[in-house]
Formats: sequence, structure tokens, C-alpha cells
Amino acid sequence: MKLFGTDGIRGRANEFPITPEVALRAGKAVAQVLRSSDPSRNRVVIGKDTRISGYMLETALTSGLVSMGMDVLLPGPLPTPAIAHLTKSMGCAAGIMLTASHNPYEDNGLKIFGPTGHKLSDELEGLIERHILGDEPEPPAMPPETIGKARRIDDARGRYIEYAKQTADNISLHGLKIVVDCGHGAAWFIAPLIFEELGATVIKTGCDPNGININAGCGALHPETAGELVRKHQADLGISFDGDADRVIFTDATGTPISGDRVIALCGLALKEQGRLNGNTIAATVMSNLGLHEAMRREGIEVITTQVGDRHVIEALRKNSYSFGGENSGHLIFADHATTGDGILSALQVLGMMKRKDAGLAELAACMSEFPQQLLNLKVNSKPPLEELAGLQSLMREADEAFGESGRQLIRYSGTENKIRILVEHRDADTVDQWIEKFSTIVRQDIGVPA
Repeated sequence: MKLFGTDGIRGRANEFPITPEVALRAGKAVAQVLRSSDPSRNRVVIGKDTRISGYMLETALTSGLVSMGMDVLLPGPLPTPAIAHLTKSMGCAAGIMLTASHNPYEDNGLKIFGPTGHKLSDELEGLIERHILGDEPEPPAMPPETIGKARRIDDARGRYIEYAKQTADNISLHGLKIVVDCGHGAAWFIAPLIFEELGATVIKTGCDPNGININAGCGALHPETAGELVRKHQADLGISFDGDADRVIFTDATGTPISGDRVIALCGLALKEQGRLNGNTIAATVMSNLGLHEAMRREGIEVITTQVGDRHVIEALRKNSYSFGGENSGHLIFADHATTGDGILSALQVLGMMKRKDAGLAELAACMSEFPQQLLNLKVNSKPPLEELAGLQSLMREADEAFGESGRQLIRYSGTENKIRILVEHRDADTVDQWIEKFSTIVRQDIGVPA
């Protein structure tokens, strides 16, 4: 598709496709495609993170929706999973989140949810895209009496706060001291409040958004920020969210970041012990470490593998009625409670596991050992189909033969940026270094990278 990538539409704010003009057309397109047969449900909730461009896009998107007879609910800055929850709980035809997740403030984007609170299928995204680009007939103008209304909803924060606490059975966090880094993003207000209401002692950071500091040296991309505060305050752990708080990265009591795969592993084991792991199976993406597969196999848990993106993990969970999955990047999906990745909900679940086991995060995360791994992100001049690059294909086959069952390579383009991602994983760290260099060299030859 031309507009939709691995997680909605994303790009640089005020440049195509992240412009007011496209947002206006996107509002009309969502109304056309997701309009309910029940007129009372023709509402759309629009959330946003803390980027300055969110005001521009929110206004244009609202105009497009109300021009097509949809009513719009505006809760202001809230995490992406809160918008997914509100879409379903408030009986909306759709939910739209304005965010570029972990990207810098210069970027923005649209994530769209259907009435169940789940992200849209490829087919529905494709249909919305065709309407935005004008490849579908323009709808007739709505008569004035049918134009929709827009209104602020003041109780949205409270609705989500109570929902999040209930998913963790309102567990007491008394006795825990935690560092919470909200990355100056969408969770800046409600995340610390939730943990405090449950009794934790909270050291806050990244909670002063100004429109341009989102993700800047803080949050899930920089867990070392929370780690330093964990050591300084002798806290039990650090919790770092990305810009829209659908991802979370943890640091242990020494301030050391815990990989997403280790968190997936400890959650899988805890859910199995509690009898809550449907089918004794978890879902993970192709980016997950081979050590996760090895650890789960040892405990009788199957791992099914999906494409990159929490949407694909969620689809696998829904298709098979499984209850848990995630991505190494920090997306965790507790399908019994949520329809998308939810950083706050996930943090509450992990804290609950620590309390029930009376154990530190590092102790729980020791359930798996990771294979040495490197992920190299290279900016590229273009994105020709990988299968057409003879030199790269030959080297990939050579690597597969050399690795056998002791390692793997995974090479793909970013779905949201002009980058190629080169992943090499092997039991031997020196082998990883050697093959990263080989793949980097062949990419520079076959594709070329900016000077």
C-alpha cells in the first residue's frame, strides 16, 4: 500500500501524507468505510500523543468526520491502548490515534481501530487508502441537518484508569519503589497516577511534555534514563514507555534493561503456572531471540511466529484463541484484557507477577538465556525488492547453510522509514560480528546508502 505501513500511516508532519489535507480526506474515508448500520453508533473517538502537530491533524480529521455525519469524541492526549479501549467501551464505529509512536516529534501518524478496538485488517486499510487517494468515487455532500458534532469528553482518563487497575485485580503495590519514564508522551499524566493509586512509591521522569520533547533521550528507546534513576533511588525496577505507551521496556533493580523477549518468557511461564495460558502457546514475531524458543520449549510451551508488528501477533492470538504474545520491542498483548499492546496494563501484569512470586525482576527474567544478536539499521537510497538483489540473496543462502540450527539471519526493510534492518543471531558472538559486517558490505554494494 502507498500510505499504510506496518502500523498505520506515518511520516514527517506537514509533509505528505501527514498533512491537514490528507487528514481531512482520512476522516471522510473512515466515515465511509466504518460507518455503522446503527446510527446511534456512528461516533469516532480521536486520541493523540503530545506532539505539537497533533492539534493540526486532530482539527482536520474532525472536520472530515463531521462533514460525513459522524459525531467525534475528543479526550485529548491519551495512550493508544486507551483509545482502543474507549472505542469498544463507548460503542464507537471507529477509533483513531494520532501518533508516531517512538519516532521523534517531527513525525506523526494515524492508527485506526475498528468497533471491537482491534486494528484494521489489510483489506479495510486498503479500502480506506483508496478513498483517501481518490481511487474510489467521491461521496455526495451531506445535507446540513445531518452534519455531525464534536465534543470533548472529560471522563476518558478516569474510564481508562479504572479499567487498567481492574485488569490487574487492583493488586496492592505497597512496598514497591518504581521509576516511571513516560518519555514526555501520552502516558505522562495517567501512568504515574495509576501506580501511585495502587500504593507504589513512584519516581517520575519524562512527564513534562512541551510538544517537541517526546521520546527525546527518554522513554522506551532510552531505558538507561530510568536505569540511572533506579540506581540513584535504590528502586525495585524502572518502567519506560514509548510516545504512545503501547510499548514498555523494563530495567531491573541494578538499572539494567531487560529485553522484551525475557519479559515475554517470564510472562509466559507465569501465565502457565496460573492456568491462564490458553493452549500452552504464546505468539512472537520473527524478531524474537532463538533463546526464547529454547526456553519455552524446555517448559512445554509452544511459540508460534508471526511477521513483525503487534497487529500480526494479535491476529494470531485471535485466530487461535490464545491469551498472550508479544514483540521484543516491548509490545505485550494480554488478550484476555486488551485488544492491542498496552504498556501500562503490561507493567501492572508484570508487577503482579513479581508480587505473587515475591521475586525481583532479574530473578524472574533469568528463565531464559539469549543468543548473541545484533540488529543493524542502515539508511538506504531506495528499497528495491530484496529478492531481486542477487548478491544479497547469495550471501543469505550462504549464511543459512553455515548457521544450521545454531543461528539465523533476517533482513527486511522498515515499514515506516527508508531503512533496511539486518538481524544476525548465533550462539557465538564473533560469528555474529563477522556476518553483520558481510551483510553491511553487500547492502552498500547492492543498494547504496546515503553519504
